Amino acid sequence: MNYDKIMHETITKIKEDKVIPRLLLHSCCAPCSSHVIDTLTPYFNITIFYYNPNIEPFAEYEKRKEEEIRFLKEYPAQNKLDIIDCDYDNDLYHEAIKGLENLGERSPRCHKCYYLRLEKTALKAKELGYDYFGTTLTVSPYKDSQKLNEIGEFLSTKYHVNYLYSDFKKNNGYLHSIELAKKYNLYRQDYCGCIYSKAEREFQKKQKSTET
Repeated sequence: MNYDKIMHETITKIKEDKVIPRLLLHSCCAPCSSHVIDTLTPYFNITIFYYNPNIEPFAEYEKRKEEEIRFLKEYPAQNKLDIIDCDYDNDLYHEAIKGLENLGERSPRCHKCYYLRLEKTALKAKELGYDYFGTTLTVSPYKDSQKLNEIGEFLSTKYHVNYLYSDFKKNNGYLHSIELAKKYNLYRQDYCGCIYSKAEREFQKKQKSTET
């Protein structure tokens, strides 16, 4: 499915209705959120939902969160832009991916992580009466956008709250996020967030160094 096309069809309807909806947008970090916010702020009142129990170590989690907060303060949003900071819940993450630790990126281990974070977002959107929930994760070329949207659709049906389909990497979205990160001098990490992706990235670096 063309999830980018579906998102723009939703935006077209919003513009026709001339009512600005409220979007609870899960975000993993400031660089990923930059392009997404830049794309959506003309059409939504956005609340960033910072729920990332997968990120380790805790100092890394805090660093990414502080960069997110700084970016939100500095970015000139066209509509309302704020943040909900969540509990760390690192134990819940490890329980969710138990038995899948040794699988690589884009594997069922990651799918469990997607589900954990998106379900928390959907539940909070339902609780607080948001019009939509969504995620910035589809901006990354390392994430499975189809699986993310399938999970979002399932949770939308389960909890009766609208999901904003997306594939933010389309139309050079990922490249734009890199440009915005440079413009705002944002900290850009070199691994997804979990200790397993960190180990994978370090192994890849060692392999590359030995090859050269």
